[in-house]
Amino acid sequence: MKPPVGTTASDTRSGRVGLVMGHEGPYVQLRPLKGGREWDVPPEHIRSATLSQALSGAVAEYNARSRRGL
Repeated sequence: MKPPVGTTASDTRSGRVGLVMGHEGPYVQLRPLKGGREWDVPPEHIRSATLSQALSGAVAEYNARSRRGL
């Protein structure tokens, strides 16, 4: 099952966490929570992010915005 766009997911191959941006062919497209370039993940390597992963990513994003004065 492919996760819905806008949810937070984990790439089990790399351990990276990202925001689901879309589905392209058989892949799920994730974007780092702090922003940046999307990467493609086969659906068998996608897991819902844990609460700890999602919170850690949200704090990192907030800190990055704070450093940029946003």
